[in-house]
Parts: sequence; C-alpha cells; structure tokens
Amino acid sequence: MNVHTRLVHPHDDREQHHGASSVPIYQTSTYHQSDPEHLGPYDYARSDNPTREALEQAIAGLEGGARGFAFASGMAATSSALLLFQPGDHIVAGRDLYGGTYRILTTVFHQWKLDVSFVDTTHPDLVRQAITPATRALFIETPANPLFSITDLRAMAALAREHNLLAIADNTFMSPYLQRPLELGFDLVLHSATKFLGGHSDLIAGLAVARDPALGRRLRSIQNAFGAILGPQDAWLVLRGIKTLGVRMEAQQRTANTVARWLATRPEVRRVLYPALPGHPGHDIHLGQADGGGAVLAFELADGPTAVAFLKRVRLPLVAVSLGGVESILSYPATMSHAALPRPERLSRGITDGLVRLSIGLEAEEDLMADLESALTGRTDSPPPKKRKTQHE
Repeated sequence: MNVHTRLVHPHDDREQHHGASSVPIYQTSTYHQSDPEHLGPYDYARSDNPTREALEQAIAGLEGGARGFAFASGMAATSSALLLFQPGDHIVAGRDLYGGTYRILTTVFHQWKLDVSFVDTTHPDLVRQAITPATRALFIETPANPLFSITDLRAMAALAREHNLLAIADNTFMSPYLQRPLELGFDLVLHSATKFLGGHSDLIAGLAVARDPALGRRLRSIQNAFGAILGPQDAWLVLRGIKTLGVRMEAQQRTANTVARWLATRPEVRRVLYPALPGHPGHDIHLGQADGGGAVLAFELADGPTAVAFLKRVRLPLVAVSLGGVESILSYPATMSHAALPRPERLSRGITDGLVRLSIGLEAEEDLMADLESALTGRTDSPPPKKRKTQHE
C-alpha cells in the first residue's frame, strides 16, 4: 500500500473487543494469569504491553524490519543498541553525530571499554581505513546533526557486509516517511521518536528497528533486561503522531525548501545547510536515498553574538532544544544539541558559534519568513507581547 495509507493504518487498528479505532492505553503493570504454570503472552509490563507492542509493530512495518522496539527516549534506544557490543569491541562512528550520542560513546561506553573511532563517513575510503580486526559496527547519521553532511547508505552497507559488521543508522531527521535505511542494506535503525514521529513536542520516546529476526531477538533480550521501556501513554501518543506524519512532513518540507532558498539570498547569512539545495555537498547522493530534503536546516551568521541576538529577537519559532514539532524550533548547537562536545572538537567539526539550526513547523511560510527577516535585520515592527499578570502580582 501507499505510505500514506500505511501511516494511517500502521497496525491492526480495529480493537478486538469493541472495535475502537484507537489502540487502548493499557495502563497496567501486571496481568492476571489463569494458569500459573503456563503464562500468557503478557505477564509483566516491562516485558510486554499491548499499547507499546502496537507501536513496535507499526514502526517495524514502516521501516521494513523484522522487529521494532520502543524505549523511554532516543538515547535509551541508542544506549540499548550499544549494549549489543562487548568491552574491547570497536565501532566506527560518524564524525558528525548528535552531541548526546558523542557524549554516551565517550563517557559511559568509554568506561565500558568500547573503543570508538570518529570518522568522516562522507568518504568511504576513510571508513575502510578505520576498520580493524576488533571492529563490530558502523554507526552513522545522515543527514548528520547539525551540519547535514550526507553519508552514502548503500556504500556503508556494502562496507559493513564486506567486513561482517552491523550497520546502524540514526534516521531521526528523515523519519521512515522520507528515508528507510533497512531497505538500503542497514541492519538497525534508530529514532528519537520525540521528534517527527511524535510530532507535537509533547513526549519523549525512542525507537529501534532490526532488519532480521536474529538481531531482533538479541535486542529484545537487552530491552527486557535493561528495562528502558516506553510507557503506554507515550506509546499511544507516538501512534497518534504517526497517523499524520505524511501530511506534516510534506507541508514542513515544502516550507523548508522555500525558507532555505530565501535564506541563501540574505546578506546576513554566510551559508545555508540543507540537503535539497543545489550545491549542498552530497546533494545527489541524498536525493538518491531519500524522498526529499526534510524539514530541518541550518544556517550560519557572522559570529556568536550575532546568532544570540538573532535568537533573542525571533517571536514565532521556539528557541529550544529539539526539533520535529508542529511549531518551528530554533536551536543553538553551541549550547544545546552539541554542548557535550568540547569547544575545540565542536569547532574542528565546523559547528561554529554563529551556527543556528531551524526545524520548520506548520506556520504559514510568509509569516515565518517575515519573523526571521525582522530578527535578522534587527527590526521590531510590532511591540513585544505584554506580560500576563499572575494572581500574585
């Protein structure tokens, strides 16, 4: 079926007892067993919950995998995936990764004795050179956060097969609506479902999908033992968000294309980073493996003080940590998503103090651009909103 149809019907959405159109929220910790010697499919909610199970089936179907898993956060999903490896194993990871992934690899899993090499994965030859006899996996993001570097998924999958490695991709920016790494040969895909899959900035969740059943069984064992599971209410919210993922992504991506091209003409902007822009490094590779540029972009202003002043002047977008909501969200990587990177590391990667990331929401593009223009030029066309008095003032 067409992806829009599968988004609206991602699982068995006719509830078996009453025909309800929405999966019930099974807010329970345990289940009665009519036969204590032969337990039923549900015994304790850390192991299984019908609401969470519906979400796990939905994301597995959308990504084209054998089994899906729902976790308490995107970092819980990433950490659980990294528990597939043992002390002494080596991972080749993308040089451009979300700051939280860099932090967990260089702190907790460093103590775990998991060895990591950070490599520019846009150059397959550099990845090949980094592989050692102890290497067990490739871990990449594409487009990478926040510089939108593009990694060739097919080339990475081929390298992984050649060296018997697990190929792991963080697919948060694109979502399965626009990009499906498992179909291109990857073994495991991860999401911060907090972002586009949830879509409304009202939950924290992580998802993982394994391509084959054997890997699924290994990750299932870790999920059950480690216990970083998603609660049923948040699972229900992600299921609700998935139903509108297609229409949201289409509208947000359309506006992102317009805004990116407009920003590229602005004298205040040094560069715009957006995969669908002609001339973006890896543009052709990206459009050969994804169905569009997505709804997030970045742009660079003159320096840190200029970027901070701009962020203080905007009124429509939230200035916040996150992306993928129905409201536009501006982030400052230097103090937000990539604050975990030491400043020399951050600057060496090209994440300057003038870099700003913009996740496009569902506002009218003309209103959003008018607000961005006012903030770029320092104009204030209207007075700031009055502060509402509280009962104590």
